[in-house]
Amino acid sequence: MAQWNQLQQLETRYLEQLYHLYSDSFPMELRQFLAPWIESQDWAYAANKESHATLVFHNLLGEIDQQYSRFLQENNVLYQHNLRRIKQHLQSKYLEKPMDIARIVARCLWEEQRLLQTATTAVQVDGQAAHPTGTVVTEKQQILEHNLQDIRKRVQDMEQKMKMLENLQDDFDFNYKTLKSQGDLPQDLNGNSQAAATRQKMAQLEQMLSALDQLRRQIVTEMGGLLTAMDYVQKNLTDEELADWKRRQQIACIGGPPNICLDRLETWITSLAESQLQIRQQIKKLEELQQKVSYKGDPIIQHRPALEEKIVDLFRNLMKSSFVVERQPCMPMHPDRPLVIKTGVQFTNKVRLLVKFPELNYQLKIKVCIDKESGDVAAIRGSRKFNILGTNTKVMNMEESNNGSLSAEFKHLTLREQRCGNGGRTNSDTHSLPVVVISNICQMPNAWASILWYNMLTNHPKNVNFFTKPPVGTWDQVAEVLSWQFSSTTKRGLTIEQLTTLAEKLLGPCVNYSGCQITWAKFCKENMAGKGFSFWVWLDNIIDLVKKYILALWNEGYIMGFISKERERAILSPKPPGTFLLRFSESSKEGGITFTWVEKDISGKTQMQSVEPYTKQQLNNMSFADIIMGYKIMDATNILVSPLVYLYPDIPKDEAFGKYCRPETAPEPEMGGDPSSIQPYLKTKFICVTP
Repeated sequence: MAQWNQLQQLETRYLEQLYHLYSDSFPMELRQFLAPWIESQDWAYAANKESHATLVFHNLLGEIDQQYSRFLQENNVLYQHNLRRIKQHLQSKYLEKPMDIARIVARCLWEEQRLLQTATTAVQVDGQAAHPTGTVVTEKQQILEHNLQDIRKRVQDMEQKMKMLENLQDDFDFNYKTLKSQGDLPQDLNGNSQAAATRQKMAQLEQMLSALDQLRRQIVTEMGGLLTAMDYVQKNLTDEELADWKRRQQIACIGGPPNICLDRLETWITSLAESQLQIRQQIKKLEELQQKVSYKGDPIIQHRPALEEKIVDLFRNLMKSSFVVERQPCMPMHPDRPLVIKTGVQFTNKVRLLVKFPELNYQLKIKVCIDKESGDVAAIRGSRKFNILGTNTKVMNMEESNNGSLSAEFKHLTLREQRCGNGGRTNSDTHSLPVVVISNICQMPNAWASILWYNMLTNHPKNVNFFTKPPVGTWDQVAEVLSWQFSSTTKRGLTIEQLTTLAEKLLGPCVNYSGCQITWAKFCKENMAGKGFSFWVWLDNIIDLVKKYILALWNEGYIMGFISKERERAILSPKPPGTFLLRFSESSKEGGITFTWVEKDISGKTQMQSVEPYTKQQLNNMSFADIIMGYKIMDATNILVSPLVYLYPDIPKDEAFGKYCRPETAPEPEMGGDPSSIQPYLKTKFICVTP
């Protein structure tokens, strides 16, 4: 399906973002009219090659003429008029600069793709999909379900064959012992008897033995094939499905889409474990049958030890893989930033077994340890060691789960740094994701940046050398994670336009940011150009500003937030005086928000004015909605006037912010005397004024 057609099918919230991509520079009408042709051109190449840009631009004008002819035949006067106006505008603006229009179109197409990816990810999460395309996932799950059903059926069939084998063996054993008791049986089943009757009975017995041997060989062969099938399904479950779930859990930890529950995976693993226990009992039954009756070339003697070893190995590995950290370590006071643990502050985590056996009659004891001896940690100088305090050992039980699974939840754990001694080494088959330990809450921003970078770029549970030489990330990865920092704690992620502005701050002007590389130092360590602070410190403080002071306005979509000065001027210039937008300060390290409005000077020329940014300290005393509603400027005649009339694009100020202002309360009369005779206090109101 063409990209433009896919975009038309998105939900309203995504279509609103799509609308913001287009302006007079590249009208949406043109995108609509020429969608197939526009998508067939290599605009990125044209944006960097003037000769190709010139060719594509003239072809564009030709396509417009052909579309105009079609509208002429349809007698569509409105579309004819619009298309003629668009062509004139393009010729006047880009005829001498065809690479400019190529850059604009290339960026629009790239941002459309990003929007589609965002929407697709959201649909997958809502539908509990785990892979890029829902169809592939459904087919894969259906195949897995079919394989598990096939294994269950084969195990049941094997159960029937084991009963047949036991019955056949009992018949043989009875006849054998009968002959032996009558004294007609030779010393060796393969020996010769002199009596004809005995030979006849021996022939019948040998036939029974042959049938017994044939069924035994059939069973051990089919058991081998069944164990091979179990091995294949188990690898699908542990190496793919469980690994996918763990990766989704990583993504959820750094603000990504919520991870789907484990119940379906638990059902699959439990089904396989039950089948493995059944087949193990059948293998034990073979041993019992072989001890009762055996003979030269007995296939049970030859193959049972290997079958036993295989099933024990499969079941052991399945059980080890089935212990998972259902909830990663997290401080309850900071639920949106798991995996950052402050010494001396309580944190929680939860472990779960994905094999659900209600009849389990033995205890599983879990102990929480912090393992600093993994990998090459000994080679890292200055590594710190910690002890876990609190109740760190529990027996798994079904009371701490919602569905009867065996779980152990640890609610009151704390870390304390070791002051002496080397500590011990703990070997564990179940690992949480790596945590960052801090000793002061002011270290939280950098600690969280480390969590973001690690979980964005690796799924290795014990890669302690990751930050000795941090790998680079691409802008596509970083953009997604940045948007999650907003969407995970508010009702809105970042739009493509907002992300593009952030990309410019990190990477500078570019036609297409997709694939551009960003280093860890660029993201978190180095100061931005002309600033005394890093990109992440600035952005993290803005995230904090949004969550604590302007959350409702952000959720309403009233805050444009991240927008370049050029884009701000482009969208405000055509608007009437008094139109304003809200954006974040680029110069405030601690996070600030300002507004820019349109006004006309005495000559009628359009000007942009911006107020000094409001910081957290100011917003502690007065809500931002109150500031906007009461903001005044003092004109030359010392009259206070409000320059803010319409929130961009055209929302009346009162309609947007009135409901978020503090209601004015009537003054209370002084105590004592007749209330009707007492003069009430005059009302006061705080307003922000710019001279």
